[in-house]
Amino acid sequence: MGAGHAHRLYRHGHSPVHALPPHTKLAATFAFVVVVVSTPREAMWAFGLYAVLLGLVAWHARVPAGFLLKRLLIEVPFVAFAVLMPFVAEGERVDVLGLSLSVNGLWGAWNVLAKGTLGVAASVLLASTTELRELLLGLQRLKLPPLLVQIASFMIRYGDVITDEMRRMRIARESRGFEARGVRHWGVLAKSAGALFIRSYERGERVHLAMVSRGYAGAMPVIDEVTASRAQWTYALALPFAALTVCVLGWVL
Repeated sequence: MGAGHAHRLYRHGHSPVHALPPHTKLAATFAFVVVVVSTPREAMWAFGLYAVLLGLVAWHARVPAGFLLKRLLIEVPFVAFAVLMPFVAEGERVDVLGLSLSVNGLWGAWNVLAKGTLGVAASVLLASTTELRELLLGLQRLKLPPLLVQIASFMIRYGDVITDEMRRMRIARESRGFEARGVRHWGVLAKSAGALFIRSYERGERVHLAMVSRGYAGAMPVIDEVTASRAQWTYALALPFAALTVCVLGWVL
């Protein structure tokens, strides 16, 4: 999988959560999200308990609340969609602060916000305690098709290459006094986008030739064989099992 590759969501640490094998954390996060989605929307108290469980995980992982909340902003588009639902949904109406809102829309908005926020928070905790390279190794360990793992690996690494190339081109434009101020500068930006595409394509060809010359034949070598003990699996799955208990109570009560 190559050398280590840090990402902006990752927060370096030495907590028990950081030390867990990546495939155990991936399985636990996926199971937790499935349980949350399976919870009836009427059991509002259950979602509060899910938030408490994630808070305990964040505390054990030593991830500050500010760090987590800042990265939850990624779900803003979904929040905007949820806010519109009570206004556009059909069915029984109810007056709230002088506004006529749909009852089904209100429940739908709550469902999207609660489950979406918990799912995003769980994913952020996973990303903040697991490096990208470890995530790829975890997916490989969970028997995800090798081709998909390779595509994800190349996409992540090549995305940084393209971003760095864009930064160099922007610096080159600014060093020549260029500053995009209106529609009349779109032509220059379009030419820059075309040049970026050509450079990226050529860089991809050079990288592929370099890999072939080093023996690449369609499969990446496994450098680290990641394994997990029964105790580590038990520790990782404590979150989804606790959530499952809450989910069952939500359906029963």
